[in-house]
Amino acid sequence: MSEEQLEKIRMIVEAALLAAGKPLSLDEIRSVFTEDERPARKDMEHVMVLLEKACLGRGFELVKVASGYRLQVREEFTPWVSRLFEEKPQKYSRALLETLALIAYRQPITRGEIEEVRGVAVSSNIIRTLVEREWVRIVGHRDVPGRPAMYATTRKFLDYFNLSGLDQLPPLSEIRDLEEIGREIEKNIQSSAQTIH
Repeated sequence: MSEEQLEKIRMIVEAALLAAGKPLSLDEIRSVFTEDERPARKDMEHVMVLLEKACLGRGFELVKVASGYRLQVREEFTPWVSRLFEEKPQKYSRALLETLALIAYRQPITRGEIEEVRGVAVSSNIIRTLVEREWVRIVGHRDVPGRPAMYATTRKFLDYFNLSGLDQLPPLSEIRDLEEIGREIEKNIQSSAQTIH
């Protein structure tokens, strides 16, 4: 494939990612091309490297998250860009952040197990909020009396926190307590770069 063809594909991919408003997998990106013009997967991977390089020195970057690729504002520019949006980032309670952290680090986990670690009851509103945000989902039921639901994180959780996998979470050895985990998640929520729409 010629450099000119690769550059045209790069610009098409950039436009598709700008318009999508959500992460796109390589297959989804390839689907914007007709069958006779669709680049091979290897060529598409090369185009993604070219696009990543083209973003250097610009106010946005190409990021690979669990659901695919997206263009987003670089973190260092979020203080200015965030002023464009009337809505302030939602504040989350310490209880919600602790619950989310326990699910992320100990999944699959039941509500009872979360309560045992936290030492207090988990509000139904907390679980509902996490499920509605699509950050957690029920992945099964524990084979014990009452068959409690087991919760685990989702791709949307990973996407929101700019992670491609759970292995990118900070190691627990670096985090001393639930409060510190909650602060780390809150910091990620506050500084989460705005996706380019």
